[in-house]
This record gives sequence, structure tokens and C-alpha cells, in this order.
Amino acid sequence: MSVTPAVQALQGRRLVIVGAGSHTGRELARAASAAGAELILAGPDPKKVERTAQDLSGPSEVVSLDITDEDSIAMLAKRVGSFDHLVSTAAIPANGPLAELDLAAVHRAFAAKVTGPLMLAKHLVGQVRENGSFTFFSGVAAWRPTPARTVMATTNGALAFLVEALAVEIAPVRVNAVSPGIVDSGAWDRLGDGKQEFLRGVAERNPARRVGAVDDLVQAVLFTMSNPFVTGTVLHVDGGGRLV
Repeated sequence: MSVTPAVQALQGRRLVIVGAGSHTGRELARAASAAGAELILAGPDPKKVERTAQDLSGPSEVVSLDITDEDSIAMLAKRVGSFDHLVSTAAIPANGPLAELDLAAVHRAFAAKVTGPLMLAKHLVGQVRENGSFTFFSGVAAWRPTPARTVMATTNGALAFLVEALAVEIAPVRVNAVSPGIVDSGAWDRLGDGKQEFLRGVAERNPARRVGAVDDLVQAVLFTMSNPFVTGTVLHVDGGGRLV
């Protein structure tokens, strides 16, 4: 990754990554650590988060977090202390046909994408340093809903509005979201031999004529954290996929 002003801005900063065990969270942690940031890595699976910590060149701390539980979020706040930026990649999908949706699964999906970020802001806003920020992950499904993705579309859309509301309420702390499109992050490996055909079809339809890479998302997060005049914004990193 080339050195950009956004990367340089992380030198000496303290960054909390919720969902640090995910592929995107891990790559973000690597970039931030290489740039000189001190990291607090949080997630529900300590083994995955520890693997991320082992990949880093700089200091880090691993914290167990259940984003669906307010008490767990309150404990995170106590462990973290003051910090500069928080990023949450957390998601617990509840996909499926409407007639087959499980209410408990729907509640978990909203907890990860909507009430979890709300509680993160509630418990940690007082610990954000000057020019600090929150960045959450929405998704293209909110703008391009499809059958059996109703919950995903709704939670991602709700998060987009939450970002605007929080940006007003907790100003001058900045609040933004990154909204990925189809990204080759490993999530599509489950398609097996059909993966490449699927990604090729996406690339042919996208105005950008390609699918996303995890580094596209990392660069977008670095931008939202480092630009002091960006708040209440959803940054679409979808190759224009929401438009077609």
C-alpha cells in the first residue's frame, strides 16, 4: 500500500477496530499498525482476533466484545480509555425468504448493524479525542434490495440514517459509514467453482467494470478517519453497483 496523507495521519493515533477478526478488519488493522497506530482489537471470537494481533507490526490489545450486548460494550469502553477513532465492520446477517425469517435472528442483525453502533456511540463518545471519529459499515443492499435480503437491506439503510443523526447529536465527533458493494473478501468462496463466474458477471454490470478488493474498503476507511471535514456521510465503495 502506498503512503498517503490518510495513512500518515494515523501515526501515534489510538484506533479501536470492532470486528477485527474479519478479513476486512484484519487488513485495516495491518494498514493502521504499519502506519504507526496503536490498536485495540475487538470481536466475539478471541482466536480470530488474536490471529489479527499476531499479524501486526505495532502495539495492540485484544478485547472480547459481543456487540449485541450493551454490558459487553460498556466493558469495552472501560478497557479502551481515550482513543482517536473507532471502526466497526460488525454484521450478523439474517438472510432468507420472508416466510422463513426467525425473529431472534432479525434482532441479532439489527443489534450488529444498528443498536450496536448506537450503543458504541453512547458508551464511548466521551472518550474520543479531538478530531476523532466513528466509522461504521453499511452495504449496497440498502440501495439495491433483492429478494431474501430484506433484513440486510433494512439494517444497512437504518445505519445510514443513524450516521446522520449521530453526526448531529455528538458533534464535533465525526460519524460516517462506508458502504461496500460486491468485494472479493473471501465471503464468496462459498460459491466454489461458481465464484469466478459470479464475480465476472458483477464486474460486467458495474460502471467501474470490476469487483471490489478489500484494500478499496481500507482506503475508504482511512479517508473517513483522516478528513476532518467529512461527517454524516455514507461513502459508497461499490463500483457504482447501486446504480444499475
